[in-house]
Amino acid sequence: MLKTVILIGGPQKGTRFRPLSFEVPKPLFPVAGVPMLQHHIEACAKIPNMKEILLVGFYQPNEELNRFLMCAQQDFKVSIRYLQEYAALGTGGGIYHFRDQILSGAPEAFFVLNADVCSEFPLPEMLAFQKEHGDTHSFVILGTTANRKQSMNYGCIVENQQTNEVLHYVEKPSTFVSDIINCGIYLFTPDIFQHIGAVFQKNQQDMLLYPDEGDEQSNGWHRAEVIRLEQDIFTALAGQGKLYVYKTHRFWSQIKSAGSAIYASRLYLNQYHQTHPERLTSNKDVGPKISGNVYIHPTANIDPTAVLGPNVSIGMDVTIGAGVRVRESIILHGATLQDHSCVLNSIVGWDSTVGKWSRVEGTPSDPNPNDPYAKIDSETLFRDGKLTPSITILGCNVNIPSEVIILNSIVLPHKDLNRSFKNQIILRSPDRPLILLRL
Repeated sequence: MLKTVILIGGPQKGTRFRPLSFEVPKPLFPVAGVPMLQHHIEACAKIPNMKEILLVGFYQPNEELNRFLMCAQQDFKVSIRYLQEYAALGTGGGIYHFRDQILSGAPEAFFVLNADVCSEFPLPEMLAFQKEHGDTHSFVILGTTANRKQSMNYGCIVENQQTNEVLHYVEKPSTFVSDIINCGIYLFTPDIFQHIGAVFQKNQQDMLLYPDEGDEQSNGWHRAEVIRLEQDIFTALAGQGKLYVYKTHRFWSQIKSAGSAIYASRLYLNQYHQTHPERLTSNKDVGPKISGNVYIHPTANIDPTAVLGPNVSIGMDVTIGAGVRVRESIILHGATLQDHSCVLNSIVGWDSTVGKWSRVEGTPSDPNPNDPYAKIDSETLFRDGKLTPSITILGCNVNIPSEVIILNSIVLPHKDLNRSFKNQIILRSPDRPLILLRL
């Protein structure tokens, strides 16, 4: 019997995903037409003998999350439950806090997946690898290869090339350690809780010895329970013959920012040719012109003169007028693109409108196409005092007038624009005048 734990974080996380995470929890943001979490659940549900999928995080239960869980259980015929942490406990603290729930039914092993990764999820291969390497009590990290510079932005793994044992693990080192990086996807046996428990006991002892250290607002129990798999567990297990790395050559990327969501959408849309060809739209005698991989929700209303693609995802109840051009973009539920508008490298938020002959355009943040090991860079909002050129984001219920250009800008929700903007963050509070951050 197997189980899966998906770490979904909470509202204090995912700040780089704003303003999109204002309207929906980041794990439920649609990527390639379905919620981000659904890609994880689909992969797990295909594993034979997968009895339960547990979501662990500190979001308050809400109608949207409950509806997603109910629909996912019906669609995938597997038990899916949400376990809410009382506070952010770290990647190891969360699963240790709910260890009784995870171990209920005596699973022989369980996967742990971070919600903010995009992957083909080679879970069956990891299971086979675990049986071939080490004993049945060994643990497996999914790894991939990054270039030398970018590897330092991730957990770095030094392996024994003959046995694939992890000899050394460093989380985000300051100097080059290895080009094999941690993908945030793990296969554990119940023995992992012995190692996490040892860290918890040490934290308790440290709390007694140094009671005044740490966050004054957190109680001692919380401080002891905050455990990080990467820094606290993997670093200690490396070189002990218990931790192995399975290297994948398939696609993998983090989804930390809105720009990386568009890149992840491209990867998943391309994967649909093998996994879900029914989700891809093809050219028909009557209908919009499709170029490359495009997902269109069945309820969308699209003029046959529109041109869509490549890498376009059209959500529920979207309206697209005559002569519209959309490329490398995500158009969310209820949005309207009026006649002859153009949307490139952008995310158009829920119920937003782009006026006639207007252009909404961003700058893609894709990995270097000439480097096979390049990953998408973790974007910083500002660089050298200026807004970093990136995709354009329109928050929920934004209205763009006709015949304007919105370039490399972020527009917060519920804003009616009246002119063109370039390289700006446009803010507005309901009881305050418009504020512009010009950079």
